[in-house]
Amino acid sequence: MATFITDLFTSIFTPGPTPTLLVATNVSFAALQLVFLVLLILTYSVHFVILSTLCGGLWWSINWFAAELETAKRIEREKEKKKEGEREAEQSDTDERSTREKSPEDSGAETEGGDDDRVPAEQIRRVNTATLQPEDAEGEIRKRRSLGSSTGDISTDSEWDKVEQADT
Repeated sequence: MATFITDLFTSIFTPGPTPTLLVATNVSFAALQLVFLVLLILTYSVHFVILSTLCGGLWWSINWFAAELETAKRIEREKEKKKEGEREAEQSDTDERSTREKSPEDSGAETEGGDDDRVPAEQIRRVNTATLQPEDAEGEIRKRRSLGSSTGDISTDSEWDKVEQADT
């Protein structure tokens, strides 16, 4: 019993539904259903039937969600194993290709159906840095172009001053 309590306490801080947490949840919901049944028998109130139905729906949905999470984890593990197997197969193919010797008529340049259509990383970095910087920037900061002969004061008072000056 003491190990169950410690496992329950540590499972609170573990992400995902742990078996200990699911057992505690199921026992709690079963006890709640039992309490609702006893209260229904003692009071004959329809409220406890409704509460029991809501409790049963929540209980079912929690177990369904835990099962779906377990299914998703299992599928993810299978995908990881499949990717790992493909990586190992690709690695063995790469090792096999690198150990092959070139034939005399092979010039080393493949034009059609080449396996290696990748662009070198240095060329990608060079292109990306060239396109990210403005053409006229040489390390200096440009000021924004002003729309008028304003000094930067864009309050309505300065606009009214301009109107008054134009009237006189």
